[in-house]
Amino acid sequence: MQCLAGVVLSLVAFASIAQGGGLWLYEVATPNLGTAGAGQAALAADASTALSNPAGMTHLDRSQMLIGFQALYYDNKFDTESAGFGGGNGGQAGGWIPSGSFSYVHDVSTDLKFGLFTGSYFGLGLERDQNWSGRYYNTEAEFVTYLVNPSAAYRVNNWLSLGAGIDLIYAELHQEAAVNNSAVPGQAGQADGELEIDNNDVAYGFNLGIMLEPQEGSRLGLTYRSEVDLEFEDTVNLTGIGNVLQGILDNSGLAGSTVDMDMTMPRAVMLSGYQQINKRLALMGNIGWQDWSAFGSQDFTLNATTSTSFTKDLDYDDTYHFALGAQYLLFEDWLWSVGVAYDTSPVDDDDRTLDMPLDRQIRIGTGVQYTLNADMTIGLAYEYLDLGDAKVDLQGGNLNGDFKGENDTHVLHFIAVSLSYKF
Repeated sequence: MQCLAGVVLSLVAFASIAQGGGLWLYEVATPNLGTAGAGQAALAADASTALSNPAGMTHLDRSQMLIGFQALYYDNKFDTESAGFGGGNGGQAGGWIPSGSFSYVHDVSTDLKFGLFTGSYFGLGLERDQNWSGRYYNTEAEFVTYLVNPSAAYRVNNWLSLGAGIDLIYAELHQEAAVNNSAVPGQAGQADGELEIDNNDVAYGFNLGIMLEPQEGSRLGLTYRSEVDLEFEDTVNLTGIGNVLQGILDNSGLAGSTVDMDMTMPRAVMLSGYQQINKRLALMGNIGWQDWSAFGSQDFTLNATTSTSFTKDLDYDDTYHFALGAQYLLFEDWLWSVGVAYDTSPVDDDDRTLDMPLDRQIRIGTGVQYTLNADMTIGLAYEYLDLGDAKVDLQGGNLNGDFKGENDTHVLHFIAVSLSYKF
């Protein structure tokens, strides 16, 4: 029964993040999708700075809001090289996902601003065919978050502004995997059962920002976002399992057991620069760091007749982010944006799990904004995100078997429409 307990714990140990293989996404239906996020902590061009750098709110001349709508298409197809129990490649695991965000900045005075951002910035999901080759590791995984981020900013002098915010996060975790009935003695030939875990949590964090403006047209932004500790607890839901396996569960006390999982959304630091070259051209860039090694250390407890607790080290590495972008004023009212970004992988090939296909990330974005009048601007942006092949080579047990393969297609497409209005 230690084997089944291990399968239960390894299933929830993945904590996928409704961002498919991305987990932490910079794409929140805002205009900086067009620069692939480059300069996000230094742009301070609209109300979305309430999230990207609250200190940038002092750069806005009056109260304003930004509404964004985003369509995300997750294109994910797996190519199995070998599997202990056979099966297909799983089909298309992604699909279309709608999202959006709302940002507002209230102008109290020239030096004091209050802001609010609501939307999602962490998570994603995947769903594969029920009979696919990796079904005993995972068939469905979803981790979605919703963020409410009130913030405030104060201009200390004409070149320094400070900002801070509170992160209120609601998170949902859903995971499913097949249970290999036929691998249990006395149940040969029986159809697969199913294991499901579904839970949610509310957690809190904070973010800080600094904006330096040494001269007009030159800005440096530095942000810090704290780690957020999430705790999930749910009864392990096992359905369709054979009589022998059910008897083992009953006798061992595992029937009706609950699983507690503690995970940490990583803290992050971002340094961005913005430089106006002339009246038409501006350049921007990022250098960032995220503490994925903390996310890779997860605590689990299986509560049954007796409790079993352990810390699983996924052997994650901290990641680094680099981005470069530009904006060009095509005509008096038309602004064109373009950008590229690169994030290192948090995990090596030999440590990667099937349920969290994390790898290096390459972003390419472009977009346009049209100023209708002094109060209103509309924007359209597109970004292509290559999530890498995320190879896996897993050594399983009697119930799930060995598994090896890679993602043949593993990309995200983002299309965002935004409306900015000044009061």
